[in-house]
Amino acid sequence: MKALVKEKAEPGLWLADVPEPAVGPDEVLIRVLRTGICGTDLHIRAWDGWARRSIDAPLVIGHEFVGEVAETGRDVRDVHVGDLVSGEGHLVCGKCRNCLAGRRHLCRSTVGLGVGRDGAFAEYVTLPAPNVWVHRHPVDLDVAAVFDPFGNAVHTALSFPLVNEDVLITGAGPIGLMAAAVARHAGARNVVVTDVSEPRLDLARKVGATLALNVAETTIGQGQRELGMREGFDIGLEMSGRPEALRDMIANMTHGGRIAMLGLPAQEFPVDWARIVTSMITIKGIYGREMFETWYAMSVLLEGGLDLTPVITGRYPYGAFEAAFDDAASGLGGKVILDWTA
Repeated sequence: MKALVKEKAEPGLWLADVPEPAVGPDEVLIRVLRTGICGTDLHIRAWDGWARRSIDAPLVIGHEFVGEVAETGRDVRDVHVGDLVSGEGHLVCGKCRNCLAGRRHLCRSTVGLGVGRDGAFAEYVTLPAPNVWVHRHPVDLDVAAVFDPFGNAVHTALSFPLVNEDVLITGAGPIGLMAAAVARHAGARNVVVTDVSEPRLDLARKVGATLALNVAETTIGQGQRELGMREGFDIGLEMSGRPEALRDMIANMTHGGRIAMLGLPAQEFPVDWARIVTSMITIKGIYGREMFETWYAMSVLLEGGLDLTPVITGRYPYGAFEAAFDDAASGLGGKVILDWTA
C-alpha cells in the first residue's frame, strides 16, 4: 500500500510502498479516506529537536483520520465492516492506576499513533478496537478527519463552565479556532481571539469570535475596553505555547479566573506567579482528549449544529503532500486535509 513515511533520520517525508498492516485479534483494519495534517507531523517532517528525540525511523506518520472499516479481528464485537470511523490516537496500557480508574487520558504509558507506532497517513491503518470511534450520525468527511484535534479543542474549552462568561483565546491556529467555535456554541458571552496572523484572525471572525485582535497592533486591554469589559476575562484558553501570550492572558484575567493551557511551550519561561497567587487564578494543563467523554461531547456538538467547515482551508490529494505540508506550515490558514481516495 502507499504510505507517507519518515524513512530516514533527516528532514523530509517520503511517499513509499509498504506492507499492508496485519490485523490482530482485538484490532480493526481501516481503509483510510481522509487525514488531517497536525503540528506534530510538521515537527516530524522538519526533523527538529523534539522529532529527533521522539521518532524512530522508518515510521508511517499521521494520527488524524477518518476511514471505513475493512476487516475486524476475531475478538472484536462492537465495530463492524463498513462502519465509518475515526480513531483515538493515544493508545494506553489499560493496567495502570489511572487506566483502571477510568482516567485513560492520564495513562503514563501512552503510545501515540504515528509517533510511537505506524500511523494513519496510508491507505490502511490498524487500531485496537477500543480506540475506534464509530460515527453513528452523518458527518462531513473533512470534519470527521479532524476529530482528534477537535477533541483537543473541546477538552480545553469545556474544562470550565462557559455560559455567560468572557473567554480569551490566545492563538488562532486550527485548535484555537475550533475552541472559539465551541465557546460560542456553548454560550459564552464574549469570545476574544488573539494572534498576529490576519488570515487566521479572519477565520476566527468566521467561526463566531466576538473580537479578533492582532496583538502586534492592539493590546488585549484595548480589546476589553472596546467590549465594555471592566474586570478581566473569566476563562482563558491558551493555545499558542508562546510565553508572551500566557503572560498577557494572566495580566488580563479577573480575580478567580481560570486558565486551560493546551499550547505546548518549546522551553521553560517565567510567569508572574505573584499575580497568579494574589488573583487566585487556576491553571489547568490539557493534553489530548478524555476517553471517551470528549468524543461524546464532540458528536453531540456537531449534532447540535456546530459548524467546523470554516476551519478547514486546504484540501489536497495525498500525492500532493509536499504542497499540503507547505500550506499547513505557512501559518496562514486552518486545517489541511489529505484525500487518500484521490
